[in-house]
Order: sequence, then structure tokens, then C-alpha cells
Amino acid sequence: MSLNNQKLQQMASAVRVLSAEAIEKANSGHPGMPLGMADVATVLFGKYIRLNPDAPRWFNRDRFVLSAGHGSMLLYALFYLLGYQDISIEDIKNFRQLGAKTAGHPEYGHLGGIDMTTGPLGQGISSAVGMALAEREINAKWGDDLCNHYTYVICGDGCLMEGISEEAISLAGLWKLNKLIVLWDNNNITIDGTVDKSNATDQIARFQAVGWNTISINGHNYDEISAAIEQAQHSDKPTLIACKTTIGFGAPHKQGTSKVHGAPLGAEELSLLKEGLGWTSEPFEVPAEIMASWRAAGQKTAAEYQNWQQKAEKDNKFLAFIHNELPENWEKALDELKIKAIKEQIKVATRKASQMCLENLVQYVPQMVGGSADLAASNLTFVEGMKTITAADYAGNNVMYGIREHAMGAIMNGMALHGGVIPYGGTFFVFSDYMRPAMRLAALMGLRVIYVLTHDSIGVGEDGPTHQPIEHLAAYRAMPNINVYRPCDVVETAEAWQLATKDEHTPSILALSRQSVPTLRMDSTENKTAKGGYIISASEGVARATLIATGTEVSMAVAAQKQLKNLGIEVNVVSMPCQELFNKQSVEYKQSVLGNTPRIAIEAGSTFGWERYVGDNGAILGIDSFGASGKGDEVYEHFDLTIDKVVETVKKFL
Repeated sequence: MSLNNQKLQQMASAVRVLSAEAIEKANSGHPGMPLGMADVATVLFGKYIRLNPDAPRWFNRDRFVLSAGHGSMLLYALFYLLGYQDISIEDIKNFRQLGAKTAGHPEYGHLGGIDMTTGPLGQGISSAVGMALAEREINAKWGDDLCNHYTYVICGDGCLMEGISEEAISLAGLWKLNKLIVLWDNNNITIDGTVDKSNATDQIARFQAVGWNTISINGHNYDEISAAIEQAQHSDKPTLIACKTTIGFGAPHKQGTSKVHGAPLGAEELSLLKEGLGWTSEPFEVPAEIMASWRAAGQKTAAEYQNWQQKAEKDNKFLAFIHNELPENWEKALDELKIKAIKEQIKVATRKASQMCLENLVQYVPQMVGGSADLAASNLTFVEGMKTITAADYAGNNVMYGIREHAMGAIMNGMALHGGVIPYGGTFFVFSDYMRPAMRLAALMGLRVIYVLTHDSIGVGEDGPTHQPIEHLAAYRAMPNINVYRPCDVVETAEAWQLATKDEHTPSILALSRQSVPTLRMDSTENKTAKGGYIISASEGVARATLIATGTEVSMAVAAQKQLKNLGIEVNVVSMPCQELFNKQSVEYKQSVLGNTPRIAIEAGSTFGWERYVGDNGAILGIDSFGASGKGDEVYEHFDLTIDKVVETVKKFL
């Protein structure tokens, strides 16, 4: 299909008018970016992006991330005009209304064409690096016929100011992700005014410094836009296309100002916009000729889709791979590890137990790609047989992120969104704060991403309070749709890995210890971690109290149970490795585990949240201050988290 500049201008006018009308009707939204980037988006989607509106999740489609997610109406207008089946003109009219597919920011899962939930600035461009990395990795393993596509991004100044973008673009340059193309809406405007009031960065020099190809164009010149995209497609580096645009382009009194960023144009300005574009159609109506051009653009790669489909359908292993189907018997080695741990009474730190699990996971689950923020030696995320991904060889399964937790979290999201990758990444638990925004997005999107977060308590010892997580367990337990596992031994660690690997729609945290713990489980026929909490050591007589603990404190509770028994006091010990899963159990089951006697919770972290389990007639032994520097066991004693304290607390209740 040939699109001359006149047709492109008409098509761009449709994007502008639909966007402005929807925002006006909603009396809410951000018209500046859709109006300013309509020309760039029209050329990109009209001529270049590989897509199929009839099969929006086609694996070998080009990925598109609207990093500047506030400009969501640009995306919705494009989807409607291109002919995506799951969006109608009624959806456009319902922009930003409760329950609408066309939410204020693009939400993954609402529409088939949305490749990522965006809105928090910087996350989109950073996750796109993960998509581009996944594309190259899968291409290296399966070849050009099955995986060979671009990742495009539209971003704004805000995305480039956020620190996460620096971490991500430096990795993209290092890895030479040449199929990553970023189109920067270079309009010199932020909410508070012109960019020069808050930023003097030479973005072109910045991207060049980390190994990117850069091109500067007039973002309203169709020939320049086309030439830049074609040049970028043939680059041996990732490419930044700096598109010099006017925010709110076409709105005569507001264009070029911050006033058009985040507020409707108003009826008069909208009328003037249409007049300037020569647009005479009724509201939400697109002339047949312009609609025909857009619908033809939507079918421009239909033949490519059919060819790919025919090749892919002949390879069941590839289809299973890209759909993240787990191989048959992938859990067998983990089950054998659990049996061995019980038989040999293995005593190791749960971070080491996690590494033992990974030794039995990465060789059986080909989609698994791990990594660490320069802490693999401490997180134990690297195991023998893994191969590090480099620009010279993408066919690996280990990512060296460097000291970049921000980017690691977002890049893992991008890999998971791309498909064909089950990502896990490690850092110290306390430094998960750096990647919390990306973790929140993973939970919001329902992604299978696994976080290996070691050094999970004051047991870190001499590194002191800056390295000792206190509030982190409580904080992540407060986050919707993320499972927080704090296993007590090898068996629970293996069970947590099994659950995290299988869970397709929920990210998982494995909070793992630095210090060694004994094997406490005496059986492994049932995955008891799947219930979140269970009686790990039952009383021999009638229990007069229940001790509830997680992680390293479970062995403390079991030791206290023995001392109490010698005093004639019987108690049950409950291990609660995952509160989220325990909360989903039946009332009857939870009651059978917790009992009706006084309950004492023990955890080397914030006491916040444990009230729901101990009730008014119970106690919580934890830490509600920051930690301290010293030997791990001495720090525990300093905060009165000891076996003797547990015994004393139970005696007080009885």
C-alpha cells in the first residue's frame, strides 16, 4: 500500500480529532501528546509496524510501548482506526469512564493491542529494553523465521528524566539491541513549563555516550519521519529518533504551551482545531476514504502473519516455548531435592537452598532466564551450566544487570510481557526498594516474574541497618497480587520455587536468609507451602498456645517448643511461609492451623500486619525500629528475638 503525504496528513488528522473529541467528552485527559505525535504515530503505524488487528497477540508482531502513557488516546485512536476487533467507537466515547477498556493510561489486558501497562514515567522505555532483549535471545535460539521483530517506543521528556531510563538505556547500548527504536517526543514542555527550567541534559549526547545511534528530525515532516525509521531499522545499535514536535499541534491558542498537556481543549479550541485541519465530519465520525486508508494499513502485514503462522504451526516445541508451557516432569528434580534434604538433614541458608533449587530448574525449564544486580555471588542466582547473554551471543540464560536494580525490575517485566521468558532476578531484600515501582507494575499486570531477595533480616549482621530489611515484608504483603514467600528450610524453599514457577499471573518474592537453618520438615509428599501456613511441629499433648513464625524464626520457635515441653507446656508451631496463600484458605482450615489458644507470632521484621493472626489475646515478637551493626546472633539478642524470649512470652500468657 502506497501512502503519500496527503493521505498521511488526512490519517493523522483522524488521530488528532478522535483523540481531542474523546478527551473533550470525558472532560479529562492529556491532548497535548496525541496532537503533537500524531504525525509520527501515523507514519509508524501506517507504514512500518508489523501487526495484525485480527490476531493482536501474534508472537512475531512488532512490540509497541507508549512510555508516555498519559497520551493513551493516541493509542486508542490508532487501534480503532486500524481495525482492532476489541475496540469500537463506543469505547472511544467512553474514554476514562469507569469500567471502560479505554482507561486513563493504557492497561495491559484491557485491549489486545496494549503491550504494557504504562503511566509511571520511565517504566515503559525501560521495560521495552527487556522486550528487545527477549526478542534477541529467542531469535538466537529459534532463528529469524520464528522470532524477528522490532520494539518501538514513544517516550517524552519525563521518561528520559526519570533515573531508571539511564540504567536501562545503558544496558541496551551495551547489549547492542539494534531492533529497539525509541521515538522521543521532543516538545520542550513539561507540566510545570518549559524543559529548560528543570533540565539541561543534551539527550542526543547522552544516548550516544551509552552506545546508541541517534537521529534528529522534524516530527511533523512525513518524509523525515519515514527516512529516520528506515535508517533505524538498519542500524547495528539501538536508535533514538529525536522528533522535534509542537505539543498540542493544531490547537491554535494552546499549542506549544503546558496548558495543553493535561486538560481538554475546550469546545471553542476543539472547533478551531477541526477548522484548521479542514475537518467537517460529525463528532466521532471518520470519513470513509480516511477510514479505508487506515484499515488497509491494518492489513499491510497480513501475508507476513499467514507465512509465520504456517511455519510456527509445524513446530510444537516452539509454540510450547513461547507460551511458557512448562516441560513434562520439570518438578521431578525438585521433589528429589526435598527428599534428599529430609534424609540427610541438610542445614544451609535458604539463599543456598534456592541455588540448589535453581540447579534443578534452569536445566529443565528452557524459558527461565536469571540474573542479579551485581550480587550473584551473594544472591546465588547463577548456577553451573548457565550462560551469560552478551552482544556477541544472545543465546544465554543469565543477565548481568550491573548495579541497576531499577532497570532490572523493569527489564524483567519486559521479558515476561514479550513471552518465551520466565525471568528471575536477585538483589538484597533491602534494595528491592529500588525496583519497587516495577514490582508494583508486575503485580498490576499479573506477570510471572520471580524476585530472589536474599539477606532477609537483621541476620545480615555487621553490614548494619542500611542492609537490614525491617518493614519490607509488611510492605510487600500490603501490595495486591504479589506472593511473598519466606521459607524456613530447603523443603519450603523448593516448594516456593515450584509455586512461583507455575504461577502464570502473579509475581513472587522469595525472601531468603544469609544464615543457615536446619531442615525442619519431615515429609514432602504434599506441597504445604501452597496453603501458606500449616502446623510444622505439632504438640504431643493438648496445645496450650500456638507459635507462628516464618523463615529463620521457625527453627527458633521449634527450639522454644522443646524447652516449653520440658516445662510441661505443650504448644503447636506453625510455619507461615506465605500469608497471601494462607489468607485464601477456608475459615475452617485457618482455624484448624491457628487454634483457639493464645497465639504468638515471631518474625525478624516489622510487627505490622500480624495482628490479624494473633488477635487481641496474643503477642507479636518482632522489630519496630531499624537494625544495628554487629554479629548476626548478637543483633538478634540485642532486639530480644531469642528462644528464651519466646518461652518467657508463652509463660506470661499461661
